[in-house]
Amino acid sequence: MSSRLANSRYGSIVERVKSEIQQKIWRPGERVPSVREMSKAHGVSVMTVLKAYEYLESEGWIHAKAKTGYFVSPHFNRLPSPDVSIPQRINRSININKHVFDVLRACKQPDVMPFGSAFPDPNLFPLQQLGRIFSQSCKGLPANSGLVDLPPGSLELRRVLAQRYLREGVPVSLDDIVITSGAMESLGLSLAAVTQPGDTVLIESPVFYGALQTIERLRLTAIELPTDPYSGVSIKELEAALSDKSVKACWLMSKFQNPLGASLSLTKKKAVYELLAKNDVPLIEDDVYAELYFGEEKPAPIKSLDDRGLILHCSSFSKCLAPGFRVGWVAAGRYAKQIEELQFMSTLSVGVPNQYALAQYVQYGGYDNHLRQLRRTLKQRLKQMRQAIVAVFPDGTQVTQPSGGYFLWVELPNQRVDTSQVLSIVLQMHQISIAPGTLFSSDARYRHCLRINGSYAWSEKTEQALLVLAEFLRQQCLEQ
Repeated sequence: MSSRLANSRYGSIVERVKSEIQQKIWRPGERVPSVREMSKAHGVSVMTVLKAYEYLESEGWIHAKAKTGYFVSPHFNRLPSPDVSIPQRINRSININKHVFDVLRACKQPDVMPFGSAFPDPNLFPLQQLGRIFSQSCKGLPANSGLVDLPPGSLELRRVLAQRYLREGVPVSLDDIVITSGAMESLGLSLAAVTQPGDTVLIESPVFYGALQTIERLRLTAIELPTDPYSGVSIKELEAALSDKSVKACWLMSKFQNPLGASLSLTKKKAVYELLAKNDVPLIEDDVYAELYFGEEKPAPIKSLDDRGLILHCSSFSKCLAPGFRVGWVAAGRYAKQIEELQFMSTLSVGVPNQYALAQYVQYGGYDNHLRQLRRTLKQRLKQMRQAIVAVFPDGTQVTQPSGGYFLWVELPNQRVDTSQVLSIVLQMHQISIAPGTLFSSDARYRHCLRINGSYAWSEKTEQALLVLAEFLRQQCLEQ
């Protein structure tokens, strides 16, 4: 919700009703207080309540019945906070790589419906314009660019990025930024810079499988912290976990978390930073979806609070502009030199023409216009996909409603359903991919969940694939 709406009179009614539905005061199918009842109870005009109810209806929380009133939408099931029966802190070594490889290899098959893809629809990006700029950049490259642009990377691209950070109120200097081969390298180098084999890392649960892969590769141990689908990581559990002196780093997404889509409020971001700073534990902030917000204002990263150089802020152009260029970066604070040294010993440097082309596009190619259009399209497509899932998936299915990004987290009503087995069958029989919940934890606790990519344009083929998937899931829910 935008700050303007939140501060309005009808915005307070919107928040109140949403909170009551989340608390299950009003269950699906039940009538919420009438317009007049709400007006009288809260001392606002009938028009104010009507405006609030219209907004709630447009977002799918409630629906109107002629001459009857407003009712909680029957399929509008918000995911609950983590079940207290699930262990709240799980300290274990990670073994996820083979499973990730098997799933991703299967999803790469041609002609597969990419519900399980981690990447946005490539048709969303200005590929022809980028190609022209890339060609021009190659022709104009200095002969010594391969040496000059070794780590920390292209001065021009770092300058452009530093300007964008500063315009957004994030105190980052030119020397803080290291250009990397995509976000995964920035995240991996960051974790390697602040840990040694055997150390413990705090992560969200469920978590982006790339974090699990990196922790496994670096021979680290993870404490998985319960993460709410809407408000993000548990502050209580974070504080408790930090009492473990083997904890040397924390890795989390502060907004549009993959796979949940959760975002931290400013209050919660401050709480996270204060706890980590108090314990001198560095934060690796994975912010690859930063530009894909649906509200009026771009949410600030936790990095904006950093006055100690403790946060390694990682992002890339892969999710918002140029997936194939594989250019990312880390604003590494006090760890920038360590990141440079590690990069010298691994990939050495990022493709120089790619760096030059992106610097040119961000400066002169209409980058912000592209981002505005991208956000509008993703918001519309994700909403359409969510409405379709709610309409056709098994009764009792729970679906998130993120305020940015392009993923939907889906929880099936039968916890015995194994979505990794579902993937195997629907991929083989119907050429449909999904991202099973088993990808997002080191155990099987999310096996009845799946992540759906909602970035692709809606079509008859998309609709048919979703109907086929929904029918198969209904059968599984009944049989298990």
